[in-house]
Amino acid sequence: MNDIIRHKIEHNLQRFFTSVKWVVFAIVVGIVVGSCGTAFYFGLSVVTDFRVKYPWLLYLLPLGGVAIVGMYHLLKDDNDTGTNLVISAIHSGDKLPFRMAPLIFVSTLITHLFGGSAGREGAALQMGGSIGNSIGRLFSFDEKDKHVMIMCGMSAAFSALFGTPMAAAIFSMEMISVGVMYYIALVPCVISSLIAHGIASYFNVTNEFFLIDRIPDFTVINAVKISILAILCALVSILFCVALHSFEWVYKKYFKNRYIRAFVGGCFVIAATLLVGDQTYNGTGMNIIENCIDGTVRPEAFLLKIFFTALTLGAGFKGGEIVPSFCIGAAFGCLFGNLTGFSPMLCTAVGMTSLFCGVTNCPITSLLISFELFGYDGMPYFLLAIPFSYMLSGYFGLYRSQRIVYSKYKTNYINKSTH
Repeated sequence: MNDIIRHKIEHNLQRFFTSVKWVVFAIVVGIVVGSCGTAFYFGLSVVTDFRVKYPWLLYLLPLGGVAIVGMYHLLKDDNDTGTNLVISAIHSGDKLPFRMAPLIFVSTLITHLFGGSAGREGAALQMGGSIGNSIGRLFSFDEKDKHVMIMCGMSAAFSALFGTPMAAAIFSMEMISVGVMYYIALVPCVISSLIAHGIASYFNVTNEFFLIDRIPDFTVINAVKISILAILCALVSILFCVALHSFEWVYKKYFKNRYIRAFVGGCFVIAATLLVGDQTYNGTGMNIIENCIDGTVRPEAFLLKIFFTALTLGAGFKGGEIVPSFCIGAAFGCLFGNLTGFSPMLCTAVGMTSLFCGVTNCPITSLLISFELFGYDGMPYFLLAIPFSYMLSGYFGLYRSQRIVYSKYKTNYINKSTH
């Protein structure tokens, strides 16, 4: 009996110290990554403002691409796969080097300074995951615990940059393996996300929040309209994923040399910008989202943003795909609203989160983002649209390392990579 009692006490003490460990290290990750994410936010703001002030910087984009390739070669990271490497580090224990953090930080700033079409949150995931993994390695964590640290870092970075701590806490746990949630990381991810968000708020990082003036009544007719929008957003999300992967394949096929590939890709972006006539589709696309919230959008805006982003990232420029996906969804949703006469502002919001769900396969995160960005008044519309987009987007995704563990259509274990 005494042995049983002693064993239970030892077991409970072990649980207690493990819990304390995760709280302490989640705070550490939140502070470190939150600080880096805040610096990244202000760095992106500075280079974006500088590019807007001096539009001629666009013509240096090919040289910026060459500089990015040169940096990665200098630090012996020629085969960097970005966020895919972060995901595969959790799946299969692939090495996640610390140098990924400064490389993605600087290279994303270069991409934005010279007018590449890319996002920021995807880059932040790489930076946060790399820092989290490095902290775990510094303190000699085992492989499984380092995976939790990677997820902590990803949550902290996403939270600091986008100002959605609820969604950020869940995103890193949900995106790795579709159909499985890594609940072991729940407490650490929540703490690191909140700490990072607190640091970003302290330094006046602007949180994104869009007010929808009037939410239409949730009727059967309106439910059908929003369902149609969600179905179409699922198709557009497939188009975006296919475009990104196809452009990357074409670049690699016809331009074997990475330096030439980046230079030519930069020239293509310049040519596309000149054809459009302005730099609306360069950068993250937040300017387009703001216009869509006001109900104004060019009909072809979502297609052009897909094209510009695929041209940029496929050539080897660095940045994220998440804000461009929001931009594409917003533009398509606003277009749908204008064509059908059904609340363009609401359709913009639903389009943003539905398309994000389609490309990331993360319905819970998408729902939380919709609440944090647009409030809870439109809840029935988001609650209906996001599952449709998740189901009908199939097994496509931004990240090839993402695993679809369970089928979207049956309770079957499939464990396959996204297309």
